[in-house]
Amino acid sequence: MSVVGPLLTAPPEPAEAPPSSTVLARFRADRPAVAGALVLLLAALGCWLGPLLYHTDQVHTALWLARLSPGAGHPLGTDDLGYDVLGRLLAAGRTSLLIGVLAGLLGTAIGAVWGALAGCAGGWVDTVLMRVVDTGVAVPALFLLLVAATLVTPSVGVLAVLIGCVSWLVPARLMRAETVTLRERDYVRAISVIGAGPLRVAFRHILPNAIGTLLVNVTFQIADAILLVSYVSFLGLGVPAPTTDWGAMLSKGLTYTYDGAWWLILPPGIAIVVVVCAVNFVGDGLRAAFAARGPR
Repeated sequence: MSVVGPLLTAPPEPAEAPPSSTVLARFRADRPAVAGALVLLLAALGCWLGPLLYHTDQVHTALWLARLSPGAGHPLGTDDLGYDVLGRLLAAGRTSLLIGVLAGLLGTAIGAVWGALAGCAGGWVDTVLMRVVDTGVAVPALFLLLVAATLVTPSVGVLAVLIGCVSWLVPARLMRAETVTLRERDYVRAISVIGAGPLRVAFRHILPNAIGTLLVNVTFQIADAILLVSYVSFLGLGVPAPTTDWGAMLSKGLTYTYDGAWWLILPPGIAIVVVVCAVNFVGDGLRAAFAARGPR
């Protein structure tokens, strides 16, 4: 604190937030999180660049090649329509990952805004908004998704929007709790006293300071979205052919378990498990890295 005059002193400088490099260093020290990030990077590269290097026809059927076991020319065999399973797996992964990321981002964005507004407004507005959340949580997301999927024609964009619109409830609760904590900070109280409304407080001061919570939550939302689209496709309500995803591949593969066609089941099943676990590892690593910062 520097002396300005005999009676006046300069106010203390606000404590600096931990640099992003510190958070990154903590994340890099978490081996499961780094391994999960590498798996996701490889999965993304494989699904988007793989079809360019390993080109297969995923549009026209070839029944004379149906259910060939893994071998030369078809490393993972072929399915019941003659599609190359490896090429199908890469194409399906692109669909599953794209829907998962878009739905996770959308659900987190809706929940963040809803929770921030509820926490900033308080009073009856908070009560009404959170009762809507409680009502939504009481209804299973998968049930709502199945009903919606029967009313509209599924596509990548439609499924991403539907899953995002049924998965924002948990982020809303988390964001509301974070907002209630942040609004007690002195700087938030100060801007509220000078006339800042709930919208300005939420968008200019609450949401930017809750970025750590949002980043952690979006990873888990992506994992949940990948599982949800797999559930829906497994039940036959996913994207229409020839587009496919891992859940649809798994559902179709189970039809031929009687003749030992393991290559129709294991690849998509392993892909779902590995990618979802990798996303969860990344989320756990981010949560630990941001939690170690201490009070902001």
